Amino acid sequence: MAEDAVISRLRGQRGVRLGIMGGAFDPIHIAHLVTGQEALHRYHLDEVVFLPSGIPPHKRRELTPAELRYLMVVLATASHPQFSVSRLEIDRPGIGYTVDTLESLASLLGPESEIFFITGADAVLDILTWKKPERVLALCTLIAATRPGYDLGRLASVLAELEPELSRQGQQVRVEVMEIPALGISSSLIRERLAQGLPVQYLVPEAVARFIEKNGLYRGAGQRAEGPRGDPGSDCATASG
Repeated sequence: MAEDAVISRLRGQRGVRLGIMGGAFDPIHIAHLVTGQEALHRYHLDEVVFLPSGIPPHKRRELTPAELRYLMVVLATASHPQFSVSRLEIDRPGIGYTVDTLESLASLLGPESEIFFITGADAVLDILTWKKPERVLALCTLIAATRPGYDLGRLASVLAELEPELSRQGQQVRVEVMEIPALGISSSLIRERLAQGLPVQYLVPEAVARFIEKNGLYRGAGQRAEGPRGDPGSDCATASG
């Protein structure tokens, strides 16, 4: 299988500040894009790579086929010069975990590059359930995207449990909290509205709305149980992916 074009371009680049947004993107919506743009600006990133997930952990409902989700992300991000979309996760067999994705990216980037993994604050609060959480925090700066007023009172105590191991590795906890007003929008809300025949105009990009209509996606789908948050894998909980 040929290497993903985005991965090929990033290979060996030096001094890159790279944002990563993983997610089911089922479907991608405006809050995902606003989150990516805010992270790009606030943390002076060179690029934000969207990584549609293949088989994420903790997802109990059936996802829309990966190829269709990938195409929706491509449509949604096409006009932004600093957004790109990688097939790394959807082409990888088996369940995708955050730590595995970060290891892959860290191994290909050149010296002095930094990875910023953008996920939802609710997922960060569950970081102790992730696969190798200490290694995740050693590989990246974690950006916890949240809506204004979201209770993050537990965050300090959760991260404190990981500090001793990180200290032994000579690493520090790097977690940034980023408030995003648009996080009231979620993929589950979009699916519910489409299943009920309600409009989603201005909630998803116009090109994505046309793609959904053309392919008859989410009709009568309803909202099914998705299970616990846990490790988002590449299922970024930025806004209920």
